[in-house]
Amino acid sequence: MLQFLEQYTLLVQYTLIFASVLMLVALGGCFSEHSGVINLGLEGIMVIGALGGALMMFFLQDKVSGFPMVVLTLLAAILSGVAYSALLGVACINFKADQTIIGTALNLLGAAAATVIVKAVNSKQFGKPDDSLAYRVGRSSFTSSFTIGNTNFEFNWFMVIAVVMLIIAIIVLYKTKFGLRLMACGEHPQAAASVGVSVYKMRWAGVLISGAYGGLGGICYIMAGGGTWHFSYGVAGFGFLSLAVMIFGQWKPYRIALAALLFGFFRALSNVNGSISLLSQLNLPPTIYNMLPYIVSLIVLAFTSKKSRAPKAEGIPYDKGMR
Repeated sequence: MLQFLEQYTLLVQYTLIFASVLMLVALGGCFSEHSGVINLGLEGIMVIGALGGALMMFFLQDKVSGFPMVVLTLLAAILSGVAYSALLGVACINFKADQTIIGTALNLLGAAAATVIVKAVNSKQFGKPDDSLAYRVGRSSFTSSFTIGNTNFEFNWFMVIAVVMLIIAIIVLYKTKFGLRLMACGEHPQAAASVGVSVYKMRWAGVLISGAYGGLGGICYIMAGGGTWHFSYGVAGFGFLSLAVMIFGQWKPYRIALAALLFGFFRALSNVNGSISLLSQLNLPPTIYNMLPYIVSLIVLAFTSKKSRAPKAEGIPYDKGMR
């Protein structure tokens, strides 16, 4: 019985961690698309947000610990994500560039820029152009263990942060004037402009909020990987998985949370399949479990995409002269 609890507690733990990442990033995409801007650059935003938070921990790990480290790391990740998402805003809102192309470019640039920056930092600090950063002291500030029955469950602060950000997203989108105006700009921007809403400001707000959520998701992702992260690995397609979560969740925060749990469960299997006796008996190659979340996303979207109700004006540059 004890072994059974240990196996499945670990599965629940990883499911919640990965679901937290997916939910945060998908909520960011939700804000952006509700404003009318498709943010395909979530993958790159995650990498840059993770870079900002990791550099904060790297340089302060011997000076700051505990709650101050958590706050500073979160702020660094948020600000990095916001700053990087501003590139999407300038290109797609101000210059009306193709949103799909710009999002793809941000993904490519994010991973490349992060790798170059980390190698430059390591070359200066240690004389070796390594693409990884170590922040073992910083990581201890983010996790703690408590007992569920006879098992140890590693509690991660990002689980709480994800729930808080979900509640904030629901309140902002459905209970505030700002949220209603934001969604109006994604449905019919000309109608919103006719009653005095600044479509440009609302779209900028949506894009920057998506950057904040994406940056948080990025630092959450690399913290789940342990005390060292190689930035040339990127975030293993989690930005695109988050888009699948957002679409499957029909751009509604509470549905996005449920979809994130589903995808997080399949992603968690790749981490714990060897420790669960039932899965070990199947003798499947580990690569099958690594592929599962992406296969599931393809299957889910194939059967649900026809019923998707995306914001009507998403991806369409705003033109005051259009009616």
